[in-house]
Amino acid sequence: MKREFITNSPEETIAFAECLGKLLHAGDIIAYRGDLGAGKTTFTRGLALGLGLQDLVTSPTFMLVHVYGNPPLQLCHFDMYRIENTEELETTGFYDYLPEESIFAIEWSENIETALPDNTIWLTLEILGEEQRRIILELKSEAKGSERFANFRA
Repeated sequence: MKREFITNSPEETIAFAECLGKLLHAGDIIAYRGDLGAGKTTFTRGLALGLGLQDLVTSPTFMLVHVYGNPPLQLCHFDMYRIENTEELETTGFYDYLPEESIFAIEWSENIETALPDNTIWLTLEILGEEQRRIILELKSEAKGSERFANFRA
């Protein structure tokens, strides 16, 4: 399944992500692709709202991960910008976080793509203008849980 959407402001991007966040369950992995400034952290703010989390969402660039909420539903927001391959992932503590208790939102996911499971939800954010973004949502149609997203409309 591949769907494309356009947002025209950060507020629309947050609202879009909030709608998507309401469909997520523990164990879901959102893998972001997109250039610097494309809106990955802004999108994560919306996911948190959709999950009912009121935490202040900030970029995990210097921390590698920020965790919002608590099990059984928490949002683990990773930044893999400085990770060059899956071997380096071993030393980060990434595997210490339990996906069955969390939703993972992973910035710069292309750096660890081979470590991600088949049911990963791929989200590409493209800069079209100063505030306009194209959001491409992709997942394998046979992936576990994909039916939740079949009729997704923001």
